[in-house]
This record gives sequence, structure tokens and C-alpha cells, in this order.
Amino acid sequence: MKVLLGRNEVNPEKPDNYGRTPLWHAASYGHGNVVEALLERDEVNPNGRDNGGWTPLVCAASSGHGEVVKALLRRKGVDPDLSDIYGRTPLFHAAWSGHWEVAKALLERDDVNPNEPDKDGWTPLAWAAASGHGEVVEALLERDEVNPNESDEDGWTPLAWAASSGHGEVVKVLLKLEEVNPDKPDRYGMTPLSRAALNGHGEVVKTLLEQDKVNLDDDNRGRTPLSYAARNGHEEVVGMLMEQPHSGMPC
Repeated sequence: MKVLLGRNEVNPEKPDNYGRTPLWHAASYGHGNVVEALLERDEVNPNGRDNGGWTPLVCAASSGHGEVVKALLRRKGVDPDLSDIYGRTPLFHAAWSGHWEVAKALLERDDVNPNEPDKDGWTPLAWAAASGHGEVVEALLERDEVNPNESDEDGWTPLAWAASSGHGEVVKVLLKLEEVNPDKPDRYGMTPLSRAALNGHGEVVKTLLEQDKVNLDDDNRGRTPLSYAARNGHEEVVGMLMEQPHSGMPC
């Protein structure tokens, strides 16, 4: 690399057919020394996007290459919030993949928006919650701008995603926050409890039932959490719900 970079006729910024530069490839594979060498060249654009809109920083963040992320963030002119064609920023990719150290490094930057949704309305917090990445969830919640009750285009909150996926520890972290509504329905009228019951996540159902504001009545389609659990044969969850007053009869 150093020999090649020392030659005037070598273009360190020349992309391949997919729009991927040498820096893009080095960042994607976590080759820190190569990244550092390329960044010493003034003509190298640290914000160069490939055909999918991925920057070197997005590549490094998505793959969890922490040292490469830090090297890129030190480079003057780097945009740490530049998204891909789907509106997903480096922080978004780190949260999705559960790379806690990378997420922390990005969250230390004031010019990173921790609440930026993608084109589907998903925030980094929603992705982290849906994937069960508890440490990333907690890191995101340390930023005041993060709205733990924000819904995506279908009305799903981070709590709904965590409940639907059965991530009990993430559910408990979110329920500690006063801003989080444990009974917020999505556009179909389904609450986090209904989602957890539908998928048979007993631990999550039990945690939600301990909340004062959880509604056991039917949604706008006439279905209750009990009916969802019964329909899918989740006997343990059915038993929990049958013990509750006004649980509704399965249909």
C-alpha cells in the first residue's frame, strides 16, 4: 500500500464498478493501518459513497470495526451522520448489529443524531430493541434527544418490537422510563402485550402484566391478548392471562 501510494500515477480514490473506493474496502474489512495510510492523502474522500450509499464509516460501523470507526471520526471533514440510500446512518447500522463500542463512539459526537429515523420510520433505538441489543439500547437512552416512545410508520414503538421479539431484558429497561407507554397500540390496535402474547413470550407477558396501565380488552379488530395466545396454542401465556380480571375470552 505504501509503495503504491508513493506513486503519482496511482489514484487512491478510484472506485470499482460498485462505486467502492480503496478506503471503502479497507474500512469494510477492518484494515486499520491501510485506512490510516489512505486518510493521509488529501484527495481521499472519507465520505465517498458506493452505489448503495454506504460510506466507509457505515461499512466500519456495520461490521463493528471500532478502531477504524475512531480513525475515520478523527479525520477532518468526516460526516458521522451520513446515511445510505435507505436513510440508515452509521449509528443506525451499529445499533442494528449490536456493536456497543462503535455505538458509544458515535454517540459521543454532538453532530450525530441518535433519533434519526430511516425511510421506514425506524430509529436506531427501535432496531436495537428489536434485535435485543440491551447495551446499545441503554447507551442510546443516555442521549436526551432519544424518544423511547416514538413509533414507526406502522405505529410500532421500541417496546412493541422488544415485546414481539421476546427480549425480556430490553423490555424491562424500557419500562423503567416514565415516557414509555406500556399500552400504546400500533396502527392495527395491537399493544405490546398482544404482540408478546401472540408469539408466546411468557416472560415478557408476565413483565407487562405487572404494569398498572396494561389493557386486557380487545383491540379495534375485536381480539384480546388472550385470544392471540389461544389462537397460537401458547398454554403458559393463556394461563397467565386467564388469571387476570377482564382478560377476555378467546375467539
